Amino acid sequence: MKFGVVVFPGSNCDQDAVDALQHNLGQQVVKLWHKDHDLQGCDFIILPGGFSYGDYLRTGAVARFSPIMNEVIAHAKRGGYLMGICNGFQILAEAHLVPGVLLRNTNQRYICKNVHLLPQSKKALLTAGLEERAYKIPIAHGEGRYYADADTLKRLNDNDQILFRYCDENGNITDETNCNGSLENIAGVCNEQGNVFGMMPHPERASDPMLGNTDGKLILEQLLNAVLV
Repeated sequence: MKFGVVVFPGSNCDQDAVDALQHNLGQQVVKLWHKDHDLQGCDFIILPGGFSYGDYLRTGAVARFSPIMNEVIAHAKRGGYLMGICNGFQILAEAHLVPGVLLRNTNQRYICKNVHLLPQSKKALLTAGLEERAYKIPIAHGEGRYYADADTLKRLNDNDQILFRYCDENGNITDETNCNGSLENIAGVCNEQGNVFGMMPHPERASDPMLGNTDGKLILEQLLNAVLV
């Protein structure tokens, strides 16, 4: 499979994503500049974390209009696979490729620490093959509080579109484990078609034994199942 990692001005997790996919998962990866109009035949597109365009206006709001996003949106609408991590998730939300929005953390502070996630969706490519246990994954964001209106939230639950919820190390989902105030502890969602995934935590930062944590590699490995779908 060929992955493409989009690089926006202000992206700072693009190389992390490349290293995780290329060196830890053995996949072919290319970087795609935000002004490009060609996805170079990539099967799976990654929108990485960072501070695209300095997070001016709103996180992801300017990047959503980068030239390459026309091709990324077309790719997703054709059923192509697309994943946004942290700032990439914010861009997906701004482009209306996944439901909901990402708001300022309830404590009004930037949070950078390890958290635990419990896989939720039994049908989504990213989570269906994961064990039902807590995964330790880093977060690093100031605007990661997931929000959606009541009707959207009901559809997400009814359609099994919620990918992860914040939990403790034993898999308990509580108010205390909700690091940023997200609605129902939601840490990631997918679109209704099941080909676009967004999550705030950074699995690419927990994908190498040298980092002392490979829970993120287990999550990213699920993307390789796309070739079988």
